[in-house]
Amino acid sequence: MMRHAVIVLTALTLAAPAFAKEHSDTYPVACSELWPAVKDVVKNSGSYVVVSMDNTEMMASYTVGAVRHRTNSVHLNTQGSGCEMVVQSTYRGINHDDATDFKNRVDESLAKLKAAPPAAPAKPADEKK
Repeated sequence: MMRHAVIVLTALTLAAPAFAKEHSDTYPVACSELWPAVKDVVKNSGSYVVVSMDNTEMMASYTVGAVRHRTNSVHLNTQGSGCEMVVQSTYRGINHDDATDFKNRVDESLAKLKAAPPAAPAKPADEKK
């Protein structure tokens, strides 16, 4: 019986990429405001390795996973005054869901960026030196 359980579990693990799909979430902010949060997550979260990033098209491809590396991608589409974030992920398992994990990190980064005070303008150079 245990042998059958191991075979079924192995088959499901190997078949996970076959269940890959797109996940879409719409934000009430412009894509130009959401893109910095997406870049922050992809570059600085420590969870992803950047494969490619296009600032003009607002899309990125990245790898995730410690044991079995998976390549996912994200791109932003303008939706009226808001922005649609589309994540193509290749894994949704019992403990992890790549797309939901990514979205949660973007939400945290966006909140952090909105809460940060705006940068102060540069002071003119002191001419009396």
